[in-house]
Amino acid sequence: MTASPWTRLATVGGTLALGACVLAGCGADDDTAGDPTASDSATASTTPSESPSGSEEPTTSPSASAPTASASEEPSQDPGSETVPTYFVADAPQGPRLFREFHQVSGDPLQAAADLVTTGEATDPDYRSLVPAGTFSSVSYDGDAFVVSLPDASWAERGGLSAREARLAVQQVVYTLQGVQQERAPLRAELDGEPSTLFGVDTSAGVKQAPQLSVLGLVNVTAPEQGATLSGTVTASGLASSFEATVPWEVRDASGEVVLDGFATADGFMGRLFPWTTEVDLSSLEPGDYTFVASTDDAGGEGPGPTEDSKDFTVG
Repeated sequence: MTASPWTRLATVGGTLALGACVLAGCGADDDTAGDPTASDSATASTTPSESPSGSEEPTTSPSASAPTASASEEPSQDPGSETVPTYFVADAPQGPRLFREFHQVSGDPLQAAADLVTTGEATDPDYRSLVPAGTFSSVSYDGDAFVVSLPDASWAERGGLSAREARLAVQQVVYTLQGVQQERAPLRAELDGEPSTLFGVDTSAGVKQAPQLSVLGLVNVTAPEQGATLSGTVTASGLASSFEATVPWEVRDASGEVVLDGFATADGFMGRLFPWTTEVDLSSLEPGDYTFVASTDDAGGEGPGPTEDSKDFTVG
């Protein structure tokens, strides 16, 4: 690279509410908090679902294979492409957190997903990347660990990141690669074939996945997808850890006025994120641009406030 990769990074305000387990190599390998599979990237469907899709459920062990989605749940994709999860950063009441979205890629899925993270090519305009611009020289999984080869020595340093931001940037890579491979393996970095730090974080012992509630946004919308065109009754879905499993949602018009609202009930709310789904009847809305917003329950005003995730869509 001809210029420092850190020149692209946006300034991140606030203090990250990350626990000590975000530190390199100390994250508990919590088998109840696996990464959701790529098959739960269903676009909003006009066919209502009577129950939460099993494909929204995170895998429960490092060896668990990805659940198979039905034809109606799978997003359409080009022949030869693959849908992969990628993790980006957005602001939350606790500070910057990781939020997941899905992308179609071709070629090696691990390298392609890592490239999306390093280029910051999120579909949602609220998302960004803490990882520097550029490309890992290689990304591989050897059966025991993920190994990323750094393009130059600047990637081994924190650069303009704070220590907490650097740990979150490493977790951005960890969660993405584990989600693609569906393996709970640790991450190691190499520079010129030798063990290396990554953004100043020691990876020699392997960096494990940090607990979900330490690094993930507490609500994440999977469907509708950003920029979708919808009509009739659609199924909205996602993941959340919200008080008593209640996930309030709203549809707002272009002026920000709430035109529809309701709530979904997640499959649980203790210790990790759980899948939720709800039917949204758009038939009363005039054609135009709208925003679907899901949030956590504020639980009577206690804590830092509700986390929100939103997706813009158009009623045709």
